[in-house]
Amino acid sequence: MRVAVIEDELRLAENIAASLRETAGFAVDVAHDGEEGLYLVTTNDYDALVLDLMLPRLSGIEVLTRMRNAGIRTPVLVLSARDEMESVLGLLDRDADDYMTKPFDLRELRSRLRALIRRSQGHAVSKLVAGDIEMDTTQATVRRAGIPVSLMPMEYKMLEYLLHRQGQVVSKNELLEHLYDFNWEKFSNVIEVYIAGLRKKIEGASDPRLIHTLRGHGYMLREEEPQ
Repeated sequence: MRVAVIEDELRLAENIAASLRETAGFAVDVAHDGEEGLYLVTTNDYDALVLDLMLPRLSGIEVLTRMRNAGIRTPVLVLSARDEMESVLGLLDRDADDYMTKPFDLRELRSRLRALIRRSQGHAVSKLVAGDIEMDTTQATVRRAGIPVSLMPMEYKMLEYLLHRQGQVVSKNELLEHLYDFNWEKFSNVIEVYIAGLRKKIEGASDPRLIHTLRGHGYMLREEEPQ
C-alpha cells in the first residue's frame, strides 16, 4: 500500500513515515506544505492520505477541497491540534474520512489507516479471504488451508494488494505505483520476480491456482480461471 503524508513538522512527518514503512510495510511519500502535497495527490494514485490541518502555502482544508473537486476519492486521515475542532468538523463535512488530535500514538495511526484502506476497498474486517487463503492484516499472517505461509515483506505487500483487488485485473504499473515510493529505483522485471516467488509459496502442485497472468493486461487474483 502507498500512502502520502502531508505534514509541515519535519520530525513528526519523518516519524510517521518511518513507522508506516518499518512496521506497516507501506510505501510512503512525504510533503511538507499544502502545494507540494496537492501536487503529490493529483499526480499519483495513493491508497490513503495523512493530512495535517495547518499547512504553509495551502491549508489542509484547501488541499482536501481541491482534491475532492478533482474527483480524487483517496481516504484521508486528518491530523489536528486540540484547539482546531471547528476546522476538523469542516474537513469531515468536506469528505475527510477520519481524524486524530496531536499528540497521538503511532500504533493507533497505523491501525486507523489500515481500517480506512480496508473500508475503501469494501472490506469491513481485518481478514482478507480468497478461496482457502486467509490474510490477517492486524497480525500480518497468511494461511492457506489453515497452514501458515511465510512470505518476504514485498511478497506479503503484493498479496495484500491483490487480495484487496481480487477478481479485478491489476497491471504491472499499478503494482509498481502502489508498492513503491519515490525513493526506489524501479527495475523492469521486479514485479515478475516477486509474483513468481509468491506463486511458489501459495500455490502447491495440487492446489487451485490463485494468481493468474492475463498477457498484455496484468494479473488477477481469483480461485477460478478468469474468463
